[in-house]
Amino acid sequence: MRSIWTPTVVCLAALLGACSSTPVTPTAAPTPAKPMATAPAAPAAQTAPAAASTATSTALPAYLDPKSPISQERSVYFAFDDYKVQPKYNGLIELQGKYLADHAAVKVRVEGNCDERGSAEYNLALGQRRADAVVKALELVGAHNGQLEAISWGEEKPKALGHDEAAWAENRRVDLVYPNH
Repeated sequence: MRSIWTPTVVCLAALLGACSSTPVTPTAAPTPAKPMATAPAAPAAQTAPAAASTATSTALPAYLDPKSPISQERSVYFAFDDYKVQPKYNGLIELQGKYLADHAAVKVRVEGNCDERGSAEYNLALGQRRADAVVKALELVGAHNGQLEAISWGEEKPKALGHDEAAWAENRRVDLVYPNH
C-alpha cells in the first residue's frame, strides 16, 4: 500500500521551489553630470528645526490642539433640574457650531450628564434632554445633524466626586467629545 503523504510532499516541494526568487542586486545611484553650486553646506543643526516646525504645525486639527479654544471650551453647565442652555454659553455654542460647519467630516458625541440626585431613570432622561438642547443650539449656528450624536450618561460619569452643591454644579453638564484621531 502506497502512502498518501509521498505525492503530497513532492507536490508541496515543487510548489515551494517554484516560488523561490533570485536576489536582486541594487543599482548604484546616478552621479550628477555637473557639480552642485559652491555654496557652503549648512550645518545639520540649522536645518533640523525648520523641518520639525513645518511637520508639527500642519499635523494637528484644532480639536486635538490643547492650546485651541475648540479643544479648551467643550462643556455647557446647567441649573438644577433644568435643560435650558443659558445665554452665557452662546459664545461656546457659536465657536463649536461654526467649527463643525466648516469641518463637515468631523463628528462629535454630545454627552449629557447629571448630578447624583434623583433616580437613575430620571437622570438618564434629563441628561438626554440636556444633550438634545445643545445639539439644537449647535445646529442653529451651522453644525449638521449627521455630525452630532446626543447621548446621556445620567449620573454615571461625574466630573466632581463630592456630595455638595459645588460638586453637583460640576456634574450638571453637557460635554462635546471629539474623536481622538
